[in-house]
Amino acid sequence: MARRVLPVVQTAGLCKTFKDFWRRPRVEAVKNLDLEIRPGEVVGLLGPNGSGKTTTIKMLLGLLYPTRGRISLFGKAPTDVAVKSRIGFLPEESYLYRFLGAQETLDHFGRLFRLPTHVRRDRTERLLDMVGLRHQASRPVGEFSKGMARRIGLAQALINDPEFLILDEPTSGLDPIGSRQIKDLVRELGRKGKTILLSSHILADVEDVCNRVVILYGGLERAQGDISALLSQKDRMQLTTPVLTPETLAEVRRLLHEREQADVLHVSHPRDRLEAFFLRIVEEAQAASVGTSGARGGGVVPEFLKKATQADAQEVVESLIAAARQPLPAQVESRRERATGEPIESGREAARAVIDELLGVQPAPAAPEVDEPRLPVEPAPRPAEAPRAAPRADRKVIEELLGGTPPGEGEGPQKEEQP
Repeated sequence: MARRVLPVVQTAGLCKTFKDFWRRPRVEAVKNLDLEIRPGEVVGLLGPNGSGKTTTIKMLLGLLYPTRGRISLFGKAPTDVAVKSRIGFLPEESYLYRFLGAQETLDHFGRLFRLPTHVRRDRTERLLDMVGLRHQASRPVGEFSKGMARRIGLAQALINDPEFLILDEPTSGLDPIGSRQIKDLVRELGRKGKTILLSSHILADVEDVCNRVVILYGGLERAQGDISALLSQKDRMQLTTPVLTPETLAEVRRLLHEREQADVLHVSHPRDRLEAFFLRIVEEAQAASVGTSGARGGGVVPEFLKKATQADAQEVVESLIAAARQPLPAQVESRRERATGEPIESGREAARAVIDELLGVQPAPAAPEVDEPRLPVEPAPRPAEAPRAAPRADRKVIEELLGGTPPGEGEGPQKEEQP
């Protein structure tokens, strides 16, 4: 029996009603929403203003409590602290510290997730390359344009390598280059196993990157399903051919009319998308080394954001098997022999030694034999430390403060005070 995969997000009868000062229902923002997002899905949350998208996202993040219904993330309540570290969130407006630079901003958010120093530095550099802001790493975020602020906001949403990523209007304020890069990034993260919920008013962006959409209106779910299934027109067919001569086109029309009783409704040349044309013009300018003061082209997705797939695991296993068949490096073999007192002979032991060396695991020493007890070895004496000098204090001043006479000064003749 196949094991059922636990959904990343699951809601049942989710409702949220905002009340006025007198606790009277004023706005019913979300009504009986049943939503399920499975691992690895890229889901678009659509709807006009006031349809309940932002309210739904806030309830998923635990920022708002539902009036009725049930909601779970990774099988737990959204208010569970352990769940927070598995989520990345890009809000509609990027609220960042204006006087921190881009690099300092990412380092700050890395500290909030308690990432080690070397991990923060590595991820910061890779994310700045990814969003095209490496050359602006020291510039205060308050001087950024809206598009550049969105880029650094996306980088901070990825600093903790989240399993579930929520993007609210990710391409808002971005130029066509940045918008295309964000869409490529979302597609790449989806292919690498990330679960993404994307809310946007730009329907073309959602159509380009999402597998499934949920459409809200008035707080109610009006439609949801696979994009290809929802947008496919089953009663029509489209053919794309090289350019036909007028005679051939007339013959095609005649055959369709005679055999299928159908007429050709529209004949035209296919058009390129404006986005693709625009990007070609920009690439030509970049190839000509034309300077710009804005964000530059982003880099590839960092390795830490790429979830290991089955093919990746198979590649690692094959590399370890190949390493086991090779002779063990001399420094590893000698270290292993010194620790265990025995040479390494079998390929399995050699592979285990290579793995331990890669992971930094020290091999356990060999157990002493029972019939030959070993005498305890006394530890080598530590070198004697030089005695520390005791702090010197003015004893006379101390005794005066205590109201007494310093020892040694009350004995013997006293000197007369000079007037």
